[in-house]
Amino acid sequence: MKYERKKDKDFWILARNYLHNYMPVTRNLSEKSVEAYKQSLKSFLLFLKEEKNISDSRVTMDTFNRDNVQEYIKWLKEHEYSVKTINLRLTAIRSFLKYCSEEDFMLHGIYTDVCSVRKLKEEKAPIEYLQPRATAAILSAFDTKTIKHRRNRMILILLYDTGARVQELADLDISSLHIDMISPFVTLVGKGRKTRNVPLLEKTVKHLKGYLKEFHPGGKEAPLFYSNLNGQKHRLSTDSISLILTKAAESARTNCDIVPKHVHCHMLRKTKAMDLYKSGVPLPFIMQLLGHESMSTTSGFYAFATLEMMSEAMNKSTDGIVSEEKIWKNDSLKKVLYSLD
Repeated sequence: MKYERKKDKDFWILARNYLHNYMPVTRNLSEKSVEAYKQSLKSFLLFLKEEKNISDSRVTMDTFNRDNVQEYIKWLKEHEYSVKTINLRLTAIRSFLKYCSEEDFMLHGIYTDVCSVRKLKEEKAPIEYLQPRATAAILSAFDTKTIKHRRNRMILILLYDTGARVQELADLDISSLHIDMISPFVTLVGKGRKTRNVPLLEKTVKHLKGYLKEFHPGGKEAPLFYSNLNGQKHRLSTDSISLILTKAAESARTNCDIVPKHVHCHMLRKTKAMDLYKSGVPLPFIMQLLGHESMSTTSGFYAFATLEMMSEAMNKSTDGIVSEEKIWKNDSLKKVLYSLD
């Protein structure tokens, strides 16, 4: 479908407003999220330049048509991009065109056409999470003999107990904690700068009180987790926190052979959610704890655990029934198998 506009550079005006105003201000997305969308648009522009011989100065809203987007997907596949990455690129283009259609209704047709382009089928990989023994080994990997070890131990305990993203943990300040309450909790700032309150276990609160007494004796507002540099408190980066977990996993692996080779912060988040799910905590509560916007994200993400739980339950239910005796010769089992009751 052809779309006529008075200005051939309307794309650039809309794109800049989208990336610099709409995404960070209206939608309140983080810099990393905005950057990801920007890279997707840049990728499409590169495709137009290399495959369609359309330079930046010639890009208009007409170039965002269904045929070009389909060819763009093929181009990404030829360049061996993963299915996940390709789908994220398509999502970014759709998001941009949706914004454009809301700014100018005459662009709605372009948005609708591109929405008809199907995403690639993405195989769901099994969720990686820790078994209880491995979790315990990692959380206790650092002793309490040195000040750095005590800080690192507190970081890991809070990371697991809250199910926080590593960035959410790094962003915590003293004021984020509300531990002198009947029901103690911590306030996390998640994606889109949305806040959520996560309850804390009594054991974690006890650890936190000891930590605050040692690391924040004055009680002044400051980053919760920091390192000292030239007498100044500097907030720990996400890379520093990830490195702390990696070292803890390496140490724990020497005493616990079921600790995976590659342990990362998001795995600890998944482990917390799985532990809650297997304990019978309703999915809506887990959804709130994780900060998922959609229930489908939570239920789809952890649905496979139901199969594991069913398998364990079925195995337990056959304890003492299945023996070395051939199953088809067991009269009691025959009555169960060949019955409508």
